[in-house]
Amino acid sequence: MKTLSALAIFALLAAAGGPACAQQKLLPAQSEISFTSKQMGVPVDGRFRKFDAQVVFDPKKPESAKIGFTIDLGSAAIGTAETEAELAKPDWFNTKLFPQASFQSTGAKSTGPGKFEVLGKLLIKGNSHDVVVPVTVTQAGGTTTATGTFTLKRLDFKIGDGDWKDTSIVANDVQVKFKLALNGVAPL
Repeated sequence: MKTLSALAIFALLAAAGGPACAQQKLLPAQSEISFTSKQMGVPVDGRFRKFDAQVVFDPKKPESAKIGFTIDLGSAAIGTAETEAELAKPDWFNTKLFPQASFQSTGAKSTGPGKFEVLGKLLIKGNSHDVVVPVTVTQAGGTTTATGTFTLKRLDFKIGDGDWKDTSIVANDVQVKFKLALNGVAPL
């Protein structure tokens, strides 16, 4: 139900919306990945508490970007212990067999000043799909912040399998929002 948080994983990939140069460091305390799914038409908000990124990004050469993310699927937080325990089960994230989701970039391009598209492969529960994530990059005080919002389809990754496939109960679309703070990125 609220397991559409798996789609929040896409946020991770989106957050990596930058080009490549020297490796930068993720600032976890200033970063977040959240998601909104709908259960019986009612919005359900969640987030991932644990994720990591390996980013090599030069804003002047986005085509050389190397962006990788991992998300601890067991760190999904949606407000209730009962629902979070449900997310770990086989129909949802199946965290015993698939403890992490990952994203690896295959390309990036500039779409305007401070705007990028990051292309890559998202892997959740053994299912890999190509994704394109729009990213806005801003810089202030030595910190680069990558933000974005996109929608993904949970059933593409078998999230909410079995009885939960019914999209009239849990919508297939999950909106993912991210804000990733990095240091060590060259000026825009």
